[in-house]
Amino acid sequence: MAIEGPFWRAIAVFRVASLVYAAALMAQHRGYEQPVLGWLVIGVMALWTAAATFAYSRESARRWPLLVIDLLVALACLLVSPYVEGAGQGAEGTMPVPATWIAAPVLAWAVHGGRRLGAVAAAVVAAGDLWLRVRTGQAPVLINGAVLLFLAGVVVGHVARLARQAGERMQRAIEMEAAQRERDRLARDIHDSVLQVLALVQRRGRQIGGEAAELGRLAGEQEAVLRQLVAPASAAVPVGSADLRTLLLAHASPQVTVSTPATPLILPAPVAAETAAAVRAALDNVRDHCGPDARAWIFAESSDGAITVTVRDEGPGIAEGRLAEAAAAGRLGVAQSIRGRIADLGGTVAFATGVGEGTEVEISVPLSGPTSGPLSGPASGPASGSPRSRGGQRTRG
Repeated sequence: MAIEGPFWRAIAVFRVASLVYAAALMAQHRGYEQPVLGWLVIGVMALWTAAATFAYSRESARRWPLLVIDLLVALACLLVSPYVEGAGQGAEGTMPVPATWIAAPVLAWAVHGGRRLGAVAAAVVAAGDLWLRVRTGQAPVLINGAVLLFLAGVVVGHVARLARQAGERMQRAIEMEAAQRERDRLARDIHDSVLQVLALVQRRGRQIGGEAAELGRLAGEQEAVLRQLVAPASAAVPVGSADLRTLLLAHASPQVTVSTPATPLILPAPVAAETAAAVRAALDNVRDHCGPDARAWIFAESSDGAITVTVRDEGPGIAEGRLAEAAAAGRLGVAQSIRGRIADLGGTVAFATGVGEGTEVEISVPLSGPTSGPLSGPASGPASGSPRSRGGQRTRG
């Protein structure tokens, strides 16, 4: 993976630096007792440094054969140290011929397989180093090198694993963002073409009547289904909050058209639930007074620090004073289920109606609370076949 590239480059730099350090020690000790063999070991280390750097730079080559060979070469250079150093092998502070170069395969195993494989490689190399020290009778046996190898293998392996996981999450996020952009593009194209055609067929079919009305009804059903399919996916919603669009789109049907903004309508979860319940009560009134096949339209938008949901129908309308008479008679459907519920949220309800003109219920809820943010964005437009535009509404308290 690309995220591992910097790790492999860092290991390559470590190999070169360790090789230079080992060569400097060899020159300082004048090749020890066997200078020819010692410089031959340095030559092997140089060749393998070049080969390993090239091999690890290719992702396809980072496999078990390369890792095992890398570890074996390091062990071979380590175990030949007594024959090069001779009697000086057991002197205090004397390092093996490859010096710190033997840590390179440990780091490679750690980057490839995480902290567990890093610990395994460290154990193998540390065992070889400790065997040399015990063999030469060095007392006390220093374990500093073994401890450092284990620390390097475990820590580097853990960091490499975290980096790999972060890279995978980033890749998934990029793919999800690309998919969402494509979905939004398709939704815009569909909204600008297919949905408008279906809306036109539905409206013209209802106007013409007869067989055309049935065709219009089928077009309306397909429009409702297609609107739900291309509705924007809910964005990340804060804990304790809800996207009102999701609750409103649940009411979509061949008889009910729902239009919502492209941006989320975030409200505290209890506020969103109560607002949706008030909309449901308004739709129940449409079915009760206009019939089960009556058409209704739901519009939702956010502006001026409030979310406004409008429910419209083409029913017979409400006679002036009828709502007050119903409340006085104890029928509190509108007074409690709609007005009372929204009033408890600090919102307002307004009716625009007239005999034979249908009814429009406008519900406004303030964007209040810590989980509410400033939302804006135009609604997706008037629903297909709506009898009136918002410019022609009449509001009565």
